[in-house]
Amino acid sequence: MASGGVVQDDNDDRNFTPQSQDKIPLFFEDQVENKSGFSDFSDVFRWEEEIQQVSSGQDIYDFRNPELNKHTEIVKKIFDLILNDIPKSEYVSLLNDYVESEFFLIDGDSLFITCISDQTLQPGQNLHFFYLVERFLLDLTNKGAKYVIVFFKDAEYAYFRHPALLSLRTALILHLQHNTDLVIYTEFSNFLEGKWQSFLQESYPYFIIISDDGLNKLQTVFLNLFIIHALSKRINVVLTSGQESDVIRVYGYHIHGIYNSVVDLVRETLSQLRYLWPEVSDIRHIVCIVTCALGLRMYSRLQKKHQATIPKKVGFQLASSRELTPEEAEDLIRMYCLSVVFLFHLPLSQRAGVRLISNHWSKQAFTFIQMHKGCEFFLLKHLMTEKLWKVDFTHLPDLSDDLLWRNIAYYYETENDHGLTLDMGERIQREYERLWSIISKLAGKNDDGKSLPLRRTSTSFLEKRALPTKESKKIPNLGLIPMTSMVVDDFVGDILSSLPFLKSDDSAVISLIKQKEFDELRHWHSGRLLSDDYDRTKSSSQDPWALRSNQKLQYFLRFYGASLEGNISKTIVTQLDTPRKDYSDTKNRKKTHTKAEIIIEENQKRMKAEEERKEQKQWDALSIERLIHENFSSGISKLEDFLKMCQSNSVKCTAEMAALNICFEVWTEQCKDQGKKVKDINAAVEVMRRIHSLLEKYKDLLEKTDYQKIVRCLRYFGFDNLACTLDSSQIPEDGRKEKAAKISKYAVGMGAARFQLQYMGHYLLREERTDRDPRIQHFIPDTWQRDLLDIVDNNESAVIVAPTSSGKTYASYYCMEKILKESDEGVVVYVAPTKALVNQVWATVYNRFNKTLPDGMVVCGVFTRDYRHDALNCQVLVTVPQCLEILLLSPHRQHWAKKIRYVIFDEVHCLGGEIGAEVWEHLLVMIRCPFLALSATISNPQHLTEWLQSVKRYWQHVESVIEESSGSSTTTKKGTKKTKNIKSVNKSYKVKLVLYGERYNDLEKYVCSFDDDDFKIHHYHPCAALTVDHIDKYGFPSDLAFSPRESILLYDTMVQVWENWPRADELNPEKFTHFKNKIIITKADAKKYEEELKEELKNWILHDIKKVTIANRVLKSLKPHTVDCSEKMMKDKFPCFVEKLRQMNKLPALFFLFNIKNVEEWAENINNSLEKKQKSKQELKAEKQIHLLSNRLKKMEKSMQKPQTARTKTTSIETDKMVLNEAERGNLLEKLGKMTEIPPDCTYANSQAVDTETLQKVADRVKFMKTNTSLKTLALRGIGYHHASVSYKGRQFVEMLFRMGFIQVVTATGTLALGINMPCKSVVFTQNSVYLDALNYRQMSGRAGRRGQDLLGNVFFYDIPLPKVEKLIKSNVPELRGQFPLSISLILRLMLLATKADDKEDAKAKSSHRLLKCNTMGFAGLVSHLHYHEPSNIVLVSFLTKGLFHKLCQPARKNSKTFSKEVMEQLVLVLANLFGRKYIPASINKSKPKFYQSKVFLEGLPEDFAVALHEFNSKIEENFGHFLLIVSKMADMKQEYQLPLSKIDFSGEECSDSELVSHIMSCNEGRRAVSPFACLSGIMDSELLHAETVNSVILRTVGITARNIPVLCSKKYDNRGRIMPLNAYALDFYKHGSLKAMAQDNGIHEGEAYLLLKDFVLTIKAISTSLKELCDDEEDNVVLAFSQLDESYSEKLQKV
Repeated sequence: MASGGVVQDDNDDRNFTPQSQDKIPLFFEDQVENKSGFSDFSDVFRWEEEIQQVSSGQDIYDFRNPELNKHTEIVKKIFDLILNDIPKSEYVSLLNDYVESEFFLIDGDSLFITCISDQTLQPGQNLHFFYLVERFLLDLTNKGAKYVIVFFKDAEYAYFRHPALLSLRTALILHLQHNTDLVIYTEFSNFLEGKWQSFLQESYPYFIIISDDGLNKLQTVFLNLFIIHALSKRINVVLTSGQESDVIRVYGYHIHGIYNSVVDLVRETLSQLRYLWPEVSDIRHIVCIVTCALGLRMYSRLQKKHQATIPKKVGFQLASSRELTPEEAEDLIRMYCLSVVFLFHLPLSQRAGVRLISNHWSKQAFTFIQMHKGCEFFLLKHLMTEKLWKVDFTHLPDLSDDLLWRNIAYYYETENDHGLTLDMGERIQREYERLWSIISKLAGKNDDGKSLPLRRTSTSFLEKRALPTKESKKIPNLGLIPMTSMVVDDFVGDILSSLPFLKSDDSAVISLIKQKEFDELRHWHSGRLLSDDYDRTKSSSQDPWALRSNQKLQYFLRFYGASLEGNISKTIVTQLDTPRKDYSDTKNRKKTHTKAEIIIEENQKRMKAEEERKEQKQWDALSIERLIHENFSSGISKLEDFLKMCQSNSVKCTAEMAALNICFEVWTEQCKDQGKKVKDINAAVEVMRRIHSLLEKYKDLLEKTDYQKIVRCLRYFGFDNLACTLDSSQIPEDGRKEKAAKISKYAVGMGAARFQLQYMGHYLLREERTDRDPRIQHFIPDTWQRDLLDIVDNNESAVIVAPTSSGKTYASYYCMEKILKESDEGVVVYVAPTKALVNQVWATVYNRFNKTLPDGMVVCGVFTRDYRHDALNCQVLVTVPQCLEILLLSPHRQHWAKKIRYVIFDEVHCLGGEIGAEVWEHLLVMIRCPFLALSATISNPQHLTEWLQSVKRYWQHVESVIEESSGSSTTTKKGTKKTKNIKSVNKSYKVKLVLYGERYNDLEKYVCSFDDDDFKIHHYHPCAALTVDHIDKYGFPSDLAFSPRESILLYDTMVQVWENWPRADELNPEKFTHFKNKIIITKADAKKYEEELKEELKNWILHDIKKVTIANRVLKSLKPHTVDCSEKMMKDKFPCFVEKLRQMNKLPALFFLFNIKNVEEWAENINNSLEKKQKSKQELKAEKQIHLLSNRLKKMEKSMQKPQTARTKTTSIETDKMVLNEAERGNLLEKLGKMTEIPPDCTYANSQAVDTETLQKVADRVKFMKTNTSLKTLALRGIGYHHASVSYKGRQFVEMLFRMGFIQVVTATGTLALGINMPCKSVVFTQNSVYLDALNYRQMSGRAGRRGQDLLGNVFFYDIPLPKVEKLIKSNVPELRGQFPLSISLILRLMLLATKADDKEDAKAKSSHRLLKCNTMGFAGLVSHLHYHEPSNIVLVSFLTKGLFHKLCQPARKNSKTFSKEVMEQLVLVLANLFGRKYIPASINKSKPKFYQSKVFLEGLPEDFAVALHEFNSKIEENFGHFLLIVSKMADMKQEYQLPLSKIDFSGEECSDSELVSHIMSCNEGRRAVSPFACLSGIMDSELLHAETVNSVILRTVGITARNIPVLCSKKYDNRGRIMPLNAYALDFYKHGSLKAMAQDNGIHEGEAYLLLKDFVLTIKAISTSLKELCDDEEDNVVLAFSQLDESYSEKLQKV
């Protein structure tokens, strides 16, 4: 299973949570025992028939129990709730996104249903079933999944009408428990049980995988209520079918009638078996003997009872439908016993050749077999709890083989009766006789255990007698097109010699020769000629509009860049090739100064002195004392701003001392006020901050009086031990004693160390270097950052893993600066994962660097799929991975590619993502230059670095070979320019790993709940997320850090819980080694204290069992106690929460949600709340007055604008009137402004942060924006929203105003998590989602407390369940895994590169062993252009070659070049079926939605296109089937004979001494490419012709899946056989051109719809351009039709 539908609980009305099992009981049907008291097994349906009936929608269970009708209303309501939510479900990639580090649950019965419903599985083939289960689970395990499987006890009741399934389910549970390492839970009765609720609270899975459809209606309704229950617990549900359920009813049935008696028989029979055969342990022996004996005993008793209850007349009438006699049952059991003996002696390799028997069991035989399976269930159920008997469960998956049993029955009742007598074999006969002897004794038979003859009756057990049939359909023999290639010969070797090739005169080869050879000469979308010099050689006489547009763009980029970093522009000058300076030892070098240098130095000193005088004047004018006394927090903020801007240390020292005195004065004044109960500790904190700063930074500038003031402050605070460490000799001893008695009221009430940790944690000084690095101007880099600079200087590669906001990006800009200085030709490529980040980096580069370059060259360019500017004539290219891949694989861009000196991969952890991950790998493999790979979240950086180093070693080898090759220079095309003026560089192939784990700022977490009409904000200690078991197994997570006050909190809790803790005094903050008598406790000291506490708590758990309980109490004490609230209430109260954050001074904040609609809706709710608040403050007549004033103003302005006639002159009276009107207008504007002015408490906009002119500049950016117009209205109140579907101008509008501080509140999706510079005080996780995982949590929370912005970051969990919070904090981020899938499109692109490249050696090296060298013919270019739409791109070519488009694209009139509307719509219909494939859940039809403008459901392809598609799919499946036959030789057959997960081996020596075995196992033909486990169900190689079954039957070690088959299914079905319609958004928009209709009818958000339509238009452009290039006739109808469609569709899209 690769994907599934995710149902998320977005509506509180769905919170259906039964409070107890008693309130809503589960009623159980009595289906097993009828009134006569005997089990009516003949009434049992065959389970495979029932599956077919369920899939066709038939009701099998007739719920006639009157008790059930009581609950129909609530069932109907639940059904409606789920049905209404079906369209909201999302289809996501399960394996790629969520399983790597997140713990989740699998419902065991859903797993059972998924595998038992596999269409390749035949009933009764248990071993094949277990193979499918293990293959399914191995797929999850191999991808790093962490999961457990849960089987509910009550769920087994749904199988009691089907004993075979019941037994198989029980065997599956036992197998998973005993033969695998998986965690299996079977102790829960049902999902309403209290123990289950407790389990969910403790473990809280990220999601539960549940099937939405059972094998029967009873099971379906049970599963659907399970889904409802999971959602009510706010746990996401992943549906195995990918779609929502459409039946929501639950009932059960009791089964107690025969249970106890059968269990007693099982115990009795087992006891007798242990007496007769004490050493038996194999599960197959035990099950065979006990079930056979028990079945015969039970059947004999039941039949006698049945005959006694039926009258003779009725018995005569039922003679035709009589049941088996005991003798006939014995015959059937003897054949079963023989089949089990076969399982012991036949390896899987031999069993895979079993004959196919089309006969099935008769009704009488099937009834007995079901009873036999029921006995098997009771036995296995008993063995689950059996402790006294050591049972070997190894071969539990292979208890029986129904096809083998039927083969034996067929031989004895058909072939043996016709004279065919075959020897059973000595070993098999001996084993069989032994088993039957024991069975006879246990069953109480009086035949002395005679096992032969095996068949003694003549009754037929099989129906529809027919000879064994063999699959007639075979995979056709195909041939390969001949080719020659040294690359292929080197890589493939001798394999080619065994493959079939077509002859040169074959029609397929001849047709290729006739096709036009393709070469990529034009741009995919624009159709312009490709040339490296194209952008540089544009006509200099551009039109004024283009020049003006370019100027406006450059102006905006600098403006946008300045909002990111300020104005730090730097002019770059190309430098000569001079030796690189060594910056590692600049301090120790002796400098000799020339006279000029001395003069310059003196001038600099004078300028510095003048600057110092100016700063002193600014300080004097600041009046900081007055500001602090008026508003303490505002005054301190002004002080900090001044200190940041001030450069003079002496002025800073003066300011710090002044602030110290003022803050100390504020503290003493409030301490004197005896009536004030609570002191504002902030004043004391500020005093200590100033003391830290003075003693650490300006110690040399302090005078004796300054020291005395510091000592005085320390003594007043009660920190005498600190005061003694300073020189205070001038204060007499008696004076000190006298003061000590008077100043006690000024003390802070705690020790100095505790005070600093408790209240000054985020202010503690960091260990930062003070020596500047000449390479960096704007800040002083840390040691690890200098290492990065050295790496760039040495032209080395590096993987850089450091927390968000730590400063790793500066290495990127240093790298750019280095390349810009080296030459005018070298290129740096910056690869970003999103267009938003591309735009940000583009603006940053524009703002940072200026450089005078040759005509046509620019510093920075950008290249995304839908926008390109100066891409090839720049030195810094900012792009997305897909576009860089296009350039590197373009055969005529090799000259440009050689200029690349460095590639920077930002957010390289996208390598492990779902979409586009393989492109990152392609780039990392293909680039030849050094690179920097940046990320904050990689859990296995060493593994990634080792892999990248191996890639570099490959390139080192390749380049050495190329350099040695004498003919390498001849591979360059004539006319290609040689690179010049590029500074020589030393090549390095080293890849270094740089790890830095410390965040500059602390992050503190809070959880929120609503109680007593107010929000309760609870601090969440990091240890609250941990458990004793987690610490015992994994220790503390590597990135789990405490703030200093959290360390204090942990210490206090440990002391409180364990009063006699021996190390309590040692770890007391006042006595801790690194704190004792220290005035300045640094952040590093606090970190040591944190590590010591962690180690101590860990030791409690690991080394002393008695202390584990104490440690557990400590962790529980740290957990917050919140109040549960409904989601609806939390949504309604969200504006109140935002207001609460404003009151706590926690704004600006980012509020993360994971649904685009919610992002906009919640932002609107905040705005509506503020508007409502403002209206409540206005007078009742205010609105009317505003309306009147506005009308008066309009009339006055209209009258003032009346033009004066030329004949009349303005008189003095008219002049006076004009003056009066102007004055009145001004008065009206003033009144109107006051009345409409937004009160400060009704807006979050910080008007002081941005001046009016700047605000207008930003607003002009979105002046003409047609979508997301509400952004402008929201921004006026300081609110914004941000998601991928907002236009890039709208996103930039929000980003800039948020960075400037004007907007304080932004709701957003994960688009802000990938590197976007949006510094904030707080991050709020507003809504739970399956997307909120460990990776996204770390990326998003990293936005809070950015370096240089805030000293402390805040993370709030607003409506996230506490167990989910625990998981987020302690879970590891996913490991990066390979995503390098080969596809036909990729191979074609590599072939094109190899054959048409200007530099053949380079192309050969890039293509490596992944290409076949031959000429690309015909439509190969079109296929490669649309590579991201495979296989639709290949289907399109198939339609073109068949002439279908020529048939469709007929002009409106003869000799006309235009096409009718109907033709265009049909063309869009075809393209939408190929390139606009967005599915709608099948169940939406039941909700019967109404549509207004859109048709919504896309029609299928026109008939001729549909026929062509079927032919295409059939041909592809034939080709692929033949390919699988070829590659099957590469399979590891040793592994193929093992179960995938448990590794149980079924290989062995084949049985050669049995004629009967050889006869039955004689069907080996056509079974060499499918799994031997699948062969047990009669699967043959021909199944490889069906793409939908390939994954189930293919040899798994070949490493090929159905994803590699380029077939396009015209219809997609869900697991109930319902068609999933395609969304007709592309065709609907072409018809009505409305984005609003996309949202209203098609269910696609306007922004998302715009992006989808834009992608569709780009596809049309690519097709149109390719057809123009391929077709010699420019007047061809198809070319003209696509050109017209391109123009018309683009025009419609531009209008919106």
